[in-house]
Amino acid sequence: MLLTHDKEVLMPALTRSDRSVLGRWWWTVDRWALAALVIIMGFGILLIQASTPAVAVKHGWSNLYFVERHLAMLLPAIGVMFAVSLLSPKRIRLFSAAGLAIFVPLLIATPFIGAEIKGAVRWIRILGLFSIQASEFIKPLFAVTAAWLFTRQCERRGFPALSVNIALYILIAFFLLMQPDIGMVFLVSVIWFGQFFLAGLSALFVGISGVLGVAAMIAAYYIFPHFSARIDKFLSRTGDTYQVDKALDAFANGGLFGTGPGEGTVKMSIPDAHADFVFAVAGEELGLLWCLLIIGLFAFIVLRGLRRIQNENSLFIMLAVSGLLIEFGLQAVINLGSTMRLLPAKGMTLPFISYGGSSLFALSIGMGMLLGLTRKRFGLGDED
Repeated sequence: MLLTHDKEVLMPALTRSDRSVLGRWWWTVDRWALAALVIIMGFGILLIQASTPAVAVKHGWSNLYFVERHLAMLLPAIGVMFAVSLLSPKRIRLFSAAGLAIFVPLLIATPFIGAEIKGAVRWIRILGLFSIQASEFIKPLFAVTAAWLFTRQCERRGFPALSVNIALYILIAFFLLMQPDIGMVFLVSVIWFGQFFLAGLSALFVGISGVLGVAAMIAAYYIFPHFSARIDKFLSRTGDTYQVDKALDAFANGGLFGTGPGEGTVKMSIPDAHADFVFAVAGEELGLLWCLLIIGLFAFIVLRGLRRIQNENSLFIMLAVSGLLIEFGLQAVINLGSTMRLLPAKGMTLPFISYGGSSLFALSIGMGMLLGLTRKRFGLGDED
């Protein structure tokens, strides 16, 4: 009797009749997608713990330096994701617009006052306390804002939404090229044109956009030396391919079942084992089967999100969720493909697994908006 009473006291918010904010959230949020995200975060903690001691020692820090920092960032990031997922679609639109009003100026300022790292200027120091990569936050915020502008254009309310949308896209793409960050331009472009297509872009313009996209990639090859170098190395398999070669060695060493957590050795010789090449650590220490599970979790979240909007009546929600899923899924594909030499090397994090504060918080915002937009509304309007 005491146990039953304690359960009733501790779990009142989990009853279907509970109309509190937390209770309504629990019974309307996509708990399967939420569970998959939590599992991915768990893999992130495990792999950062396995991959960072060697890097920390090289800098004279304690073995758990990066693990402690990651956990210190992960807990508030989870709080951010939860808080954003509580918002209604209307408030998510306002949140995205307000976020862009902050991060677009930071993006514009980055090439002028940011710190140069490996030939690119992508990080800006805030008040001398911490560094931030504005482009990471631009991705989810722009996806939702662009979805709203496409929706306004389709509704034809007299507001020049399409012109504003195009101008905003060009502005963001231009200052990403100023850094330069070709990979980020590609990702933002795929999100934007994907939403444009779903919003009703004609087949003619789809073809024109495809031709322009190919032309832009060719131009980037001749304009940006670092981009052409990466393409050449990928096609010819020559030049400085050290990290990719070591990543493939890690997968070979891991085999089907892996060497065991913390038992890998190849990670000691991969400079970015905790960041862009963290999946190589998974390949060596966890093996093929666990790597397939990680890939499956990313695929599940994307497919689950698409399933949730299959019968969605709101054009805004459909476009916004599609954009967020494109960002999440394509970012994972680019990281995984680069690590396994299926794509040219690109410095892009594996969502919620790679170490990095800006990426972690930006992804938390994006997934918070995804969970908020895909909540069951039982006939409630878009404003609720």
